[in-house]
Amino acid sequence: MNETVLERLRGLSLEVQAEATAKASDRQVLEEWLESGVKFAALGGPLEEAYYRAFRKLFDCIAPMVDEKPVLFEGGGYSGCWMESTGTINSELLSRFLPSVARASFLLFARYQEADGQLPYKVTATGPAYRQIQMVTPLARSVWNHDELNGRDDGFLRIMYQAMARYDEWLAAYRNTRGSGCVEAFCTFDTGHDLSPRFWHVPDTCHQDDARQVDPGSPLVPFLAPDLTANVYCQRLYLAEMAKRLGMEQEAALWEKKAGESLAALYRWCFDEADRFFYDRDCQDRFVRIQSDVLLRVLACEVGDREFFDEMLERYLLNTRKFFAKYPLTSIAMDDPRFDPFSGYNSWGGTSNFLTLIRTPHAFKHHGRFVELNWILNPIVSALTRMDRFPQTLSPWTGEAGFTETYSPSILCLLDAVEQLYGIMPRPDGELWFSACLPYPQDHGQAVASETAYSRRVDGMLYEWTVTAKGATAWRGGEPLLSIPAGTRAVTDRQGRLKRVIGMSVQKVEGIVRYGAAELPFAVEGNEQLELTEEGFVSVEKPGIVFPVHG
Repeated sequence: MNETVLERLRGLSLEVQAEATAKASDRQVLEEWLESGVKFAALGGPLEEAYYRAFRKLFDCIAPMVDEKPVLFEGGGYSGCWMESTGTINSELLSRFLPSVARASFLLFARYQEADGQLPYKVTATGPAYRQIQMVTPLARSVWNHDELNGRDDGFLRIMYQAMARYDEWLAAYRNTRGSGCVEAFCTFDTGHDLSPRFWHVPDTCHQDDARQVDPGSPLVPFLAPDLTANVYCQRLYLAEMAKRLGMEQEAALWEKKAGESLAALYRWCFDEADRFFYDRDCQDRFVRIQSDVLLRVLACEVGDREFFDEMLERYLLNTRKFFAKYPLTSIAMDDPRFDPFSGYNSWGGTSNFLTLIRTPHAFKHHGRFVELNWILNPIVSALTRMDRFPQTLSPWTGEAGFTETYSPSILCLLDAVEQLYGIMPRPDGELWFSACLPYPQDHGQAVASETAYSRRVDGMLYEWTVTAKGATAWRGGEPLLSIPAGTRAVTDRQGRLKRVIGMSVQKVEGIVRYGAAELPFAVEGNEQLELTEEGFVSVEKPGIVFPVHG
């Protein structure tokens, strides 16, 4: 069976898959993708067809903007590159496939920094825009991960570091009017929460289209915003890492001190001990008690330890009364009477959003919650195989496509999920993850795929990977490298040297790892990590599993 799906993978032509692309810049982008060696094949379902629809549609979201260098566009009718998404998390994911496009997209924001330090919230063909801040994923984290993954370019890192350091000063000067140490939201679009009840009766945009001004007549804003404050906390942590890389130890220590101050302000002003939730605090010094995806945004900024994250999973993220819909994760808790499930328009009032789904994995991986992440990604992959377009939203009840089409976050969601679940994922820390999961036919019993195969070139060496119900096998340069049972993940370095095995299933997996001439018996539970030593596998992490709850 493995040979059949492997032969299919080797026979696939990306040039044929990309035949419909037509822009002059598409050939340049295709050449870079071909250099990555990334291909995907699947048998027994529609997953392969959906994957290459995403592959082709991605080209529609990439084009030159201000010079000859292609950059990533938001798509879906949103013109240009947006800080909250295209310029951060979208490009962070894209770095694994098209690093030059991601790099050019990051640099757009430094290029158009204002003299006072403000970064644009978007850049379009008509120029930059500054009327709100629209921050979600920390730019510094995305830049750092891109640079670590793609060979370390100190020149690029220094440009971005200096721009982000100046922006930190701007935020401290203009978004701390109440002196709390939190970052303040002046309007709905500061966090990109269109139509969210979080911002009912608050202006959509900043006063007089000036991100330094708040509506003086508002009875509610400025909010002390937990997601914006967490963003700056995480931003400062990564700026500290950049300063160390660039040989600025004193600056690194200062960033770490500032990060600690942001974290303290976040918990002091925005965390409700009774609900164990992060809320805005309005200008009347009251909590804005809307349980929203703000929680996930804070967690994705690396706030809290694993014990805290596990508590948030059980109370909220894996709770079917809160955010764990049939097609998760909703943007408002489902037990809130203001929850709006409709997905036919641009809304953060309840429906599941693909931007949330590409922001989600970082938090789960950061805390080693791999099995729980699968429960979120699996229904989304299934839904995407049934869609005829790539929307911004999807119905949390049915998984049907919602608002707009050719939206780069949903396109990247599928490309990212396939690599996380069934592929070969390069990591910023120098590891390669070979994941041996298979999609389960959970929607009406319809199979998504019965076997999969994936390839990727790393440092000039081609790796190939096949996954079936019987197990998974990796090849390096055409030669067998290792085999593991389904329901696990093999972790190697970039040279293919085996380091660990991770349990990716709710069930305990027992079997043999074949690595070189060795046959290594093992047993691994969900989320458990086994390290390979001279004596065999040794358990180094065994956090157990956080199970879904129903209220």
